[in-house]
Amino acid sequence: MTQAEIKLCSLLLQEHFGEIVEKIGVHLIRTGSQPLRVIAHDTGTSLDQVKKALCVLIQHNLVIYQVHKRGVVEYEAQCSRVLRMLRYPRYIYTAKTLYSDTGELIVEELLLNGKMAMSAVVKKVADRLTETMEDGKTMDYAEVSNTFVRLADTHFVQRCPLVPATENSDPGPPPPAPTLVINEKDMYVVPKLSLIGKGKRRRSSDEDATGEPKAKRPKHTTDNKEPIPDDGIYWQANLDRFHQHFRDQGIVSAVANRMDQVISKWVGQWLSEIFTYLKMWPLAYSQSQHSRVNSEFQFTFQTQTSSEIVRTMLRMSEITTSSSAPFTQPLSSNEIFRSLPVGYNISKQVLDQYLTLLADDPLEFVGKSGDSGGGMYVINLHKALGSLATATLESVVQERFGSRCARIFRLVLQKKHLEQKQVEDFAMIPAKEAKDMLYKMLSENFISLQEIPKTPDHAPSRTFYLYTVNILSAARMLLHRCYKSVANLIERRQFETKENKRLLEKSQRVEAIIASMQATGAEEAQLQEIEEMITAPERQQLETLKRNVNKLDACEIQVDETIFLLESYIESTVKRQ
Repeated sequence: MTQAEIKLCSLLLQEHFGEIVEKIGVHLIRTGSQPLRVIAHDTGTSLDQVKKALCVLIQHNLVIYQVHKRGVVEYEAQCSRVLRMLRYPRYIYTAKTLYSDTGELIVEELLLNGKMAMSAVVKKVADRLTETMEDGKTMDYAEVSNTFVRLADTHFVQRCPLVPATENSDPGPPPPAPTLVINEKDMYVVPKLSLIGKGKRRRSSDEDATGEPKAKRPKHTTDNKEPIPDDGIYWQANLDRFHQHFRDQGIVSAVANRMDQVISKWVGQWLSEIFTYLKMWPLAYSQSQHSRVNSEFQFTFQTQTSSEIVRTMLRMSEITTSSSAPFTQPLSSNEIFRSLPVGYNISKQVLDQYLTLLADDPLEFVGKSGDSGGGMYVINLHKALGSLATATLESVVQERFGSRCARIFRLVLQKKHLEQKQVEDFAMIPAKEAKDMLYKMLSENFISLQEIPKTPDHAPSRTFYLYTVNILSAARMLLHRCYKSVANLIERRQFETKENKRLLEKSQRVEAIIASMQATGAEEAQLQEIEEMITAPERQQLETLKRNVNKLDACEIQVDETIFLLESYIESTVKRQ
């Protein structure tokens, strides 16, 4: 655990849960697993506050616990899970893209609350959607429930482990901490609930839904409370499934950039030459035939055919393939052809040609594993992640050191091991410049130097010095810098907000006054007078602050995309070693 990761975890915990939870969480990250009273003693926090902080962290899967042989319960922080809080906006946006506003709010509620029952999620989301609708319109519980079922079917949400029934029925003394288990087959099984109703709008605090004053409301006893239909069955967002979707999107985008653009350009040149030749024979080839053939070819080759085939293969394997698997499940050419999107007008022969082209590509994103069913094909996820990580490193080298350094970096990456003289010759760069560039990248740990001695004494005159690129080591170095960058961005955003705290509070008060006056039907002149409470310089300062904060937020998301790519590659490589 590096200091950059600990600092980033501290900032994320403080931003989401406050100082006390951040203090307990960072202490567990630094020290490892510890029992309750030791945590309270070392942090100087009261036992009650430590218990509440641990409850919050366990609720959000940021801390796990285990019972030792002597009956002592120890708590351990999950640093990798804490760092995933940085990706919450991306999870929510993905749910919105795939399942519209309803899916977005379901995932948002699960991320904000950690674990929730399905009935509670459906009612809360229906109420929130009803608030945004026009007067007289409401959101039905059944519609929200259907979206929840679709999220469970595609494994974006999953059940939480439960206390087994045998443990509850045991007459002996209860264990120090419950053991939670779940059957893998039941993780995505949605209970059959008859949720009938519609979302409700919020009322003022002094009136209930019938318009009666709060004081006249009869008191309801707890005995009249209806039991929750799915009590004890809790759900959480399946972050690994979201990561699998992000990885698949990255692979599809890489195939589109590598294959489809090249094919479209080549076919366009080929067609232009054919049409130029055929125009020399106007009787045999009319203008109408030219237009018809041209449009057919343009439809066939301008669409993202290669990437669409890869997207189809990934979509077919998203449920059957584990998120950590190095390969997808083998798929036959016939299955891929039947699963292509409706209206995608390519023949089986063209599909086979594209699959052969993808399998013969040097990057080896797609591989052929057999000949049955018209040919069996798999996607090599590990090599795809490696290619994406390598492209990221090349991009960073080019932006940081320039195009000549990027040429040397790609050369060393391609040739595996090179002496300095060989680098100068192959890259066609003068000796002095090549030496400076190599040492610059060496000092930044983008390339490494390997010594191969001719004699046991390692004498410099009898030793080969070879430059090489260790992609795994370079990826770890770049990942560490990304953590530092995100921490700096968060601190800068907090500083900008703190510096303009008084102005932000004033803006919020003015907006609240305007909203309340609009609700009571105030005149336009009165609203204009309230708006003038914020002067022109203050309004300009607010716009500048908003623009800066938006830029910082966008930078956080972009850096997190690089973090995700590097983390996925490192995890995949470590598992294969």
